[in-house]
Amino acid sequence: MKVKDTLNLGKTAFPMRGNLPNREPDFQKDWEENHVYQQRQKLNQGRPAFVLHDGPPFANGDIHMGHALNKISKDIISRYHAMAGYYSPYVPGWDTHGLPIEQQLAKQGIKRKEMAMADYRELCRQFAMKEIDRQRTEFKRLGVAGDWDHPYITLLPEFEAAEVRVFGEMAEKGYIYHGLKPVYWSWSSESTLAEAEVEYKDVKSPSIYVAFQVKDGKGILDDDTALIIWTTTPWTIPANRGIAVNPKFEYSQVAVDGKKYVVASEMLNRVAEDLGWDAPEVLKTFKGVDMDNMVARHPLYDRDSLVMNANHVTLDAGTGLVHTAPGHGEDDYNVGVRYGLPVESVVDAKGYMNENAPGFEGVFYDDANKMVTEQLTAKGALLKLDFFTHSYPHDWRTKKPVIYRATTQWFASVASFRDQILDQIEKVNFTPSWGKTRLYNMIRDRGDWVISRQRAWGVPLPIFYAEDGTPILEKETIDHVADLFGQYGSNVWFEREAKDLLPEGYTHPGSPNGEFTKETDIMDVWFDSGSSWAGCLKGRDDLAYPASLYLEGSDQYRGWFNSSLITSVAVNGVAPYKGILSQGFTLDSKGQKMSKSLGNVIAPEKVEKQYGAEIIRLWVASVDSSSDVRVSMDNFAQTSEAYRKIRNTMRFMLANTTDFDAAMDTVAWDDLGDVDRYMLVRLNQVVRDAHADYVKYDFSSVEKVISAYLVNDLSAFYLDFAKDVVYIEAADSLKRRRMQTVMYQALVALTQMLTPILPHTMEEIWPFLNRQEDYAFLSDMPEARTIDGEDDILNRWHAFMDFRSDVAKALEEARDAKLIGKSMEAKVTVYPTQQLADLLASLGDSDVMQMLIVSGFSQAAVGTAAPAEALTFKDGAVLVEHADGDVCERCRMTRTDVGTDDAFPTLCARCAAIVRDNFPEAVAEGLESKQSK
Repeated sequence: MKVKDTLNLGKTAFPMRGNLPNREPDFQKDWEENHVYQQRQKLNQGRPAFVLHDGPPFANGDIHMGHALNKISKDIISRYHAMAGYYSPYVPGWDTHGLPIEQQLAKQGIKRKEMAMADYRELCRQFAMKEIDRQRTEFKRLGVAGDWDHPYITLLPEFEAAEVRVFGEMAEKGYIYHGLKPVYWSWSSESTLAEAEVEYKDVKSPSIYVAFQVKDGKGILDDDTALIIWTTTPWTIPANRGIAVNPKFEYSQVAVDGKKYVVASEMLNRVAEDLGWDAPEVLKTFKGVDMDNMVARHPLYDRDSLVMNANHVTLDAGTGLVHTAPGHGEDDYNVGVRYGLPVESVVDAKGYMNENAPGFEGVFYDDANKMVTEQLTAKGALLKLDFFTHSYPHDWRTKKPVIYRATTQWFASVASFRDQILDQIEKVNFTPSWGKTRLYNMIRDRGDWVISRQRAWGVPLPIFYAEDGTPILEKETIDHVADLFGQYGSNVWFEREAKDLLPEGYTHPGSPNGEFTKETDIMDVWFDSGSSWAGCLKGRDDLAYPASLYLEGSDQYRGWFNSSLITSVAVNGVAPYKGILSQGFTLDSKGQKMSKSLGNVIAPEKVEKQYGAEIIRLWVASVDSSSDVRVSMDNFAQTSEAYRKIRNTMRFMLANTTDFDAAMDTVAWDDLGDVDRYMLVRLNQVVRDAHADYVKYDFSSVEKVISAYLVNDLSAFYLDFAKDVVYIEAADSLKRRRMQTVMYQALVALTQMLTPILPHTMEEIWPFLNRQEDYAFLSDMPEARTIDGEDDILNRWHAFMDFRSDVAKALEEARDAKLIGKSMEAKVTVYPTQQLADLLASLGDSDVMQMLIVSGFSQAAVGTAAPAEALTFKDGAVLVEHADGDVCERCRMTRTDVGTDDAFPTLCARCAAIVRDNFPEAVAEGLESKQSK
């Protein structure tokens, strides 16, 4: 009989290597075929609900690492809550309308204006559905559990009907209105843009100082005086109708080189420096309020420019007198309307100057900058032209600059219920907490919402016009359109005449002949996704409204968080969410935004093929996603190593509990050794802390607390010396069963706690644990319990760990001095303080020598002087010597009692007794010794 045959060498079919790229699809197929997600939902029916509402990604293109961060985070949260006793369904969604799909069709050579609108929109729908199928496959490959067969999609008839009803209720409350106002206009898209569709980039722009000659100075200024304005958009000078001054500011009339000018007194020195004035003479000063209704002459046209009081004028830049074009700025519009100025745009939908800009018709607005400055120079009105770089709004899709342009649009009046929205924000839980201030300020400062778009692919605005031009937004007509959309989809709007879209027999005073027309604009896509609480949460029996949580990137404070809040409060008076969790963006290793043009994109598919989706999931759980996250393939290589440590530690415990029957072999708490109880107390801490961190959505802390227990408490300590017990002691000995009890309970608890993060691996482990549930996901999370004496146990063993670290340093020095090789060649003598002696005495039946993995351990009496070669520490001194005796062939300890049993000359007395008691054949036949060969 061989010595190894007397050892309990752990064996398990659980493989050392995960082979994740190949195995994960098998697990996912099994989950789908056995309806594991559905089984979990069924188990939780009737329990408290936790509903995470999915912010719909746009159905266009392959998913990127930002998608992976988002979807995996949602999956971790939903899986955790499902296993923690909540009814937590996850219904994925897709945003499907809007310009990107129109652009994709254009790239395919499809010309929208050369085909019937309904036919074109059908092509858009087909493209979107194809993209959804592609993204759905990619999301599922990440291991995300959800109702993938029944997602909510903004192009589905039932969703469109719900969205139209949201619009109808807002209209009924008077929140929807038609108006001519300057709005963000994308000439590259030929459409209005919402604030959420605008991003800022640095551009180089001209800056000009322009003199407006006074025509009527109200007795304060002579007509030989000029008012100086400063602007960075020379092309808007043809649209000028006025000059705004702050009524509270002081203004100065100054004389320079025989000419008179007016600027704000505080800006005089800066303007003088910019214009190269040498010692301007102040002739008089006066308040802005005194300038109200003065009249200046337009520098290019034979018309007036009215001076107006306005509080939006600041002294941050310029002259304190602001060029005002009511058709091309929000503040300009507001003050212009107050003073009765005409609101007109000087550019058309494509960005070309129109008939309202005589002399510049047909010129692209950006090219008009040069022409305007040339004409101002010719008129003697241009005082200076310069260029500077500043942040300027761009269309987030086309990446082209946008302009403010007055157009007739449909608006949602946020001002009408702004206070109600702000009150609701106060009731929402924000993670991170700064999100509350960010959203609050955005709502407080935002203007009314432009909800109309001049595009083809979207939900039509359900508005009709009477013969006299009266817009019709009646409950009867909107509800009827909603019913039609629910039955036929929104394409019916383009397939039927207006009269066939109205209720049968409908009449209106503005249409005596019974003729009607229909609106051609579509709704802003943010109104689509912003209505998802109605189209998804309230539209499904298995969901709840308001949702427990909305989770998206931090850009959604101006996007989905914002639009959803507005529509929900407008209709129902409540926020659609109880909590918001925002995340940063994924950046490359240099902190740059990932883009195909830069070649720095890491596709999830690449990581899946090389490492597996599990590694992406562990990476998501390990990073702080509350701010921007840098990602590189090196990150995944490091995460793969962290995964290997988790897997190997779990595998070691599996291998050493294969002969452990939890029902028969579990050792009761009172019969455990002190170190075993310590390990279970630490496990209980891990469970408690992980629960708290999961609830806070702090995945990185969950990962850290579990990994620390696996690596530090288990692998580096308990399992390290466990080999001397689980391999060496008799199979059913109390010592071995104690340690197996700890390992098994740790395996079960850690497998459950890690299932939300590493579902593939934990489901691979689960069958080896012989639990009653078929899948780890169908089990419930372990609960932390109250343990008597927990603090005392932790304090004693934390102190022991400090002592162990001191011994490890002493062993390392002995190793460096070539006194020993492995620690099992060492004999350790401790010269303790009273405190250390009391600590060691308090450890009960714990085998200190075994826990230190040395072959000899002794403790001198307190007060005994330590020899000079001993290493001194705070709690005493440690002497390391080479252990006396020979190496036992079975336990590998250096012992003086090797060979004391004649039948087993190469075994120590302990091992000989174990073999004699448990392997009678070895006594009869003898052991085959390596030393005898």
